[in-house]
Amino acid sequence: MGRRLISVLGAAAASVLLAACISDGGGPPESANTSRGPIEVWLSTNPEEVAWGEKVVAAWNSQHPDEKVTAQQIPAGKTSEEVIYASIVAGNAPCVVMNTAPSAVPQFQKAGGLVPLDVFPDGNSYVEARTGKQLADQYRSPDGRFYQIPWKVNPVMIFYNKKLFAEAGLDPAHPQLTTWAEFLQTSRTLVQKGVAHAAIWPAPSSEFFQSWFDFYPLFAARTGQQLVEDGRPTFDSPDGVAVGQFWRTMYAEKLAPQESYNGDSFKDGQAAMAIVGPWAISVYQAAIDWGVVPVPTEDGTPADQIHTFSDEKSLAIYFACEHRLTAWDFVKFATSQDSDGRLLELTGQMPMRQNLPTVYASYFVKHPDYQQFADQAGRVVEVPNVPNSTEIWQTFRNAWTASVVFDDEPIDKAFADAAARADDLLAKG
Repeated sequence: MGRRLISVLGAAAASVLLAACISDGGGPPESANTSRGPIEVWLSTNPEEVAWGEKVVAAWNSQHPDEKVTAQQIPAGKTSEEVIYASIVAGNAPCVVMNTAPSAVPQFQKAGGLVPLDVFPDGNSYVEARTGKQLADQYRSPDGRFYQIPWKVNPVMIFYNKKLFAEAGLDPAHPQLTTWAEFLQTSRTLVQKGVAHAAIWPAPSSEFFQSWFDFYPLFAARTGQQLVEDGRPTFDSPDGVAVGQFWRTMYAEKLAPQESYNGDSFKDGQAAMAIVGPWAISVYQAAIDWGVVPVPTEDGTPADQIHTFSDEKSLAIYFACEHRLTAWDFVKFATSQDSDGRLLELTGQMPMRQNLPTVYASYFVKHPDYQQFADQAGRVVEVPNVPNSTEIWQTFRNAWTASVVFDDEPIDKAFADAAARADDLLAKG
């Protein structure tokens, strides 16, 4: 994502009136829900996903000459979310965007930009059957409806550099990274031996989404909870504070630097570990002899019980679409078992599909590096689908930066104050 979505929403504030008109009934008539015809689709700018998307579109068009799909990459802008939001406000969004961030769904929905999937007879049942009801429920909006189709998941885990571990006198085949105590001691050894500047180097900066790659994976592993559940924040709980205290120790002992790194600290050998998803395999494959383990828990939870942050991307159908039934049929085509298999083959990203390791067993036999991620993909925690979600994340991140990274105030107080502000944001709806 790379930049702050909150600025997107601020920049679009002047267009709220127009967005409200969209949500109050402007745009295509209700007959669009049953209309077929040509549609436009936006693809992610990731080269592998573009190649996949072009193959899917070509296959669809060969079978549906009267419902042609035209595809292009998401237009350039500060962020994809900013471009999509601007298209919603202008009323010219494409029918489908194949890279919708779950964190943006509440804002897109509030602007009247998304089509609820239950306008299609099999909308809800398709999502639940493909994803599994328990995981799918994380993607329901507060009104109980789906406005997104969970598509692909990149569960984050701990990558470690086997060469650096060996240089520090650690066993790279059996890294001591299961418990918090082990993780801290291994981190101390790596830094004290001077094999890398940092044991691990998550971005300490204040962008809201950075919490997805330090706090949230460990909080998910400890609790299985989202940042907000049952209408109130969870991060100010004793569990949330404990995760903050773990990272405070990492920063206090200079095992994780307080300054940002300009580049990829893991790839550059400046950090011995990183919190990343399966997309990183192709990035690091030729550069680093790496291993991967689940994120640590305080007491060493068994690997098959550990949850982590999903880093998921969804598909959505946008309100401006005049031929929504074609859009829905295309989305199902693009998320079929065959299309999902091609996505896995071309990108190494995990389709958000039940029984992933068995459905694509032959792939994981040929690509064993991805097996652990496939196993982990069934145990993920998503960002909460709640009003003002981005502002809530930013509120938490500000507290995290002040208390955990820089120790400017007690963690429990900072988290409690942030939770109170988050309660206000939730109440505003």
